[in-house]
Order: sequence, then C-alpha cells, then structure tokens
Amino acid sequence: MKTPSYIKSLLQQGNGKKGPSRKVWSIDLETTWVPFFTATNVMAETSVPSDELGAPLRLVKAKDGTVKFTQSGRPSMRIAPVLNGHIRMVRENVTASLQAFAGKVMEERKDDYKAEVEKAQKAAIPVHEAQEKAIADAIAQAVAAMPQSVVEQAEAIAEGQPEAEAVVA
Repeated sequence: MKTPSYIKSLLQQGNGKKGPSRKVWSIDLETTWVPFFTATNVMAETSVPSDELGAPLRLVKAKDGTVKFTQSGRPSMRIAPVLNGHIRMVRENVTASLQAFAGKVMEERKDDYKAEVEKAQKAAIPVHEAQEKAIADAIAQAVAAMPQSVVEQAEAIAEGQPEAEAVVA
C-alpha cells in the first residue's frame, strides 16, 4: 500500500508563521477556518452565512441580554454557531479519515504494524520507569515534609485501623 499524498501532506511542517489569534481546535480561525469556508462557499460545497465569515467571533450574552465577562474581566466570546458546526464536522471527518487510514494499514500490513507497536512499547519502558521513579520520589518528598502525626495517621488508615481523631497540620 502506498501512503496517499493527502496523508503525507498532514505530516509536513507548516510554514512557521505564528501570531496571536483565536484557535478553534488548535487551528487558527482567521488564517485557516475562515478562508477555508469562504473557499468552500465559492465552490458551493457549503453555505456558511457571510456575516459569520465576516464576524466569526460573537459576544456571549446571558439570558437577560447582558454581556458575559470572563474572570479576567474581558468580554466572553464564542464562535458563530453555523461556522462552529461546520468546523466540528470537518474535525470529525479528519478524525474519521485518520482512523480509516490507520485501520487500512493495520489490515494490509499486519506484521509491519505489529512490529512498529512492539518497537514503540519497548522504547517506552525506560520512559515509564523514569516517570514512576519521579512520582515515587515526589511522594516520598511530600511525605517527608509532612508532620509526623499526619504520616502516622495515614499509615494507620492504610493498615485498616480505625481512624484516630483528625490531626490538623
């Protein structure tokens, strides 16, 4: 099986241009989603309303019509509903395409796929061991920093002994 060009293109590095903007599922709204759906409207594949493409961000309002604010004090914004629905559909279709490709490779190249999984699992062993050690060390440090009475109470609970009176550190 030859890898389709559309899958290969998904694995290539981007052009490196970055700037602050709103992301929808980690994809830029202004430079990717809006131009994409404008193009699909031109090709008569979609019919996203022009006002949603022109103003893709909308104020979030409460039931009484007042503007909602975030905890930082900024007005709360959301993606225009029809545009958001189309973005969700594309995301679901991309996910389905990725899963279908993986399934096809698993079916057509079972042995190669199995070997790749085994290689990944073997390579992951030192990573898992290092993480387990880091967690155990962090727990030991946290326990060492606790007052002795709290440690004794935790040990008693772990051994199934009835709880003593709660100790407040």
